[in-house]
Amino acid sequence: MENFKVSPSISAERLALIRRTESAMRQCGRDVLIRHKRDGFPVVGFEDGKVVITQPEDIVIPPEEE
Repeated sequence: MENFKVSPSISAERLALIRRTESAMRQCGRDVLIRHKRDGFPVVGFEDGKVVITQPEDIVIPPEEE
């Protein structure tokens, strides 16, 4: 959550919800990468404003969160 700037007016409950949401989104992204690599499908994304296709054998799976 290093890019998220916390406003002093955000409640502890709201901040906890934001953190859980971000964690769930990262886990979903990780699950998609695992499925694509396992099933042999490339991943399509953007880098420097250009479409980038990553072949299944080149997909890097990020570590699980603790």
